[in-house]
Amino acid sequence: MFVPRYVISLSLLLLVNVTSSSGLAASCPPTPWDEIGPFYRPNAPVRDTIGKGYLLSGTVRSSADCSPIPKARIEFWQAGPDGRYDDAYRATVYSDSNGGYRLQTNPAVPYANRPPHIHILVDVKDFEGLVTQHYPKRGAKGAQLDLVLVPEGKDGGESKGRAGDLVRPGKGTR
Repeated sequence: MFVPRYVISLSLLLLVNVTSSSGLAASCPPTPWDEIGPFYRPNAPVRDTIGKGYLLSGTVRSSADCSPIPKARIEFWQAGPDGRYDDAYRATVYSDSNGGYRLQTNPAVPYANRPPHIHILVDVKDFEGLVTQHYPKRGAKGAQLDLVLVPEGKDGGESKGRAGDLVRPGKGTR
């Protein structure tokens, strides 16, 4: 029986696609740490808007399997348009049931030889905490930034995520 070459190629392609999409775990490298900086203050107000002109959104995920993490507490703080930090530019949001979050804010501004940036702290039960920064692209009106957390105890007790450095406001409320 003669089977055309393209049928064999197509069959192999489908087999590889099915195997790779169902048999292998997704790859979700943890979000890199960045400095917390000197202007962090715990317990930012719960709100998803602290300005206009820049939308930061994404999904909080597990590095173990890329699954979404609901109910993660995410704190943001940044310098205002005048280059100063104050309460008007601090916010706490919680990831939704699909791990999604969003923050509407002003475009980040540079100050004191620092590039424009938004500070981010993420904390949720059963995962190492994360402190990082988002550096917006010049002229962008928004960005998609997934925040990928390491499950507690998954690194053999050698915390690569520096969870011990995380400031955890409201003890017991994680």
